[in-house]
Amino acid sequence: MHKRWLNIVLLLWLWPVAAMPDLQLVGEGSFRYLFWQLYDARLKTSDGSFDDYQSNAPVLLELTYKRSISRDQFIDATVDQWQHLGQSSEAQQQDWANQLKTIWQDVGRGDRLAALLQPDMTVDFFLNGEAIGRVTDTEFGPLFFDIWLHPDTSAPTLRRQLLAAR
Repeated sequence: MHKRWLNIVLLLWLWPVAAMPDLQLVGEGSFRYLFWQLYDARLKTSDGSFDDYQSNAPVLLELTYKRSISRDQFIDATVDQWQHLGQSSEAQQQDWANQLKTIWQDVGRGDRLAALLQPDMTVDFFLNGEAIGRVTDTEFGPLFFDIWLHPDTSAPTLRRQLLAAR
């Protein structure tokens, strides 16, 4: 039994921990819903430009919250946006929502949730600079970032602000 625990501790110790790289700002803006400002958003890449996910990865999207939002509210809004864009199946959306439930948590005013799209298209999530989890499905990353960056996003003003360098 002790050997099993030792193996688990060693595995956790050797598990790769993602670090947020030093990236340059592409653009930033604020997202409002009706009368409420929900969050400020910043998009960063290694050279401060954005053409596409493959050529600009790593890509960082950081949201700084202006009010408290529950994990479930954010996940529901994320699924709504995937449905709006129509690029993923209901099964994918449900699978990804279940994964996000194990990673995300409620956020409050001033909290920073960041998603880092890696060159292999996996996504590392950070809360206030601390790694909180990873989604390894390579289809997830681009479709998650498309919520803000796709031409058909439901937030075109924020998209223009995030892609300001273009």
